[in-house]
Amino acid sequence: MKKNKAQRAVCLMDIADDWRQQYNLDLYMQTYDAAIKFAKDFPDTLWCYGNHDLSYLWQKKESGYSPVAPRIVCEKLRILRETLPDERQLAFLHRIDSVLFSHGGLSDEFVMEYVPGTYYNDADAVIETINGFGPAEMWQDLSPIWYRPQYYPGEMYGSGKLLQAVGHTPVKDIIKEGNVISCDVFSTDSNRKPLGTQKFPVIDTVTGDCCGLV
Repeated sequence: MKKNKAQRAVCLMDIADDWRQQYNLDLYMQTYDAAIKFAKDFPDTLWCYGNHDLSYLWQKKESGYSPVAPRIVCEKLRILRETLPDERQLAFLHRIDSVLFSHGGLSDEFVMEYVPGTYYNDADAVIETINGFGPAEMWQDLSPIWYRPQYYPGEMYGSGKLLQAVGHTPVKDIIKEGNVISCDVFSTDSNRKPLGTQKFPVIDTVTGDCCGLV
């Protein structure tokens, strides 16, 4: 963005947890502090909760969960949220023009099951409704913090109208399949070796084109 290659950033999160680092509290603090600094430097950035971040807020243990980091993670997430000009910039879902952003992806099935049918054709109403959900709706495989469209054959919400940019599922390269751009090229294997290219997609949110990598 400093080089004018992009106008705005969206972070798909999963900031917490790395292989065999559950007791490295300094690393947890450094990583969230870097996110907080980024939020200060680029205040219009949007942030999409990941399951690894929410596991601490909701006390839901999962792989990689640190038994000693909950207080630190919850405090850093509070600071991140309060750093933002609008706390709604930290949510499950965001839309910019024709692109929907979430950690895992929004399936049509999830919308059909949990959002009132009268909202279905109003993407903003769907987003606002889901952003008000809690662990009862969200802590399950179908939700946009856990869904994996790369593996599940189900229809994605907004197909034909909206492009979805998602993280959560590690991929080697940024790929576009159907109306989904998979962006998690930053994950590591058990030896902490990068699995992906560690590049960022630059997306034209009006046309939906993935117009470059940086």
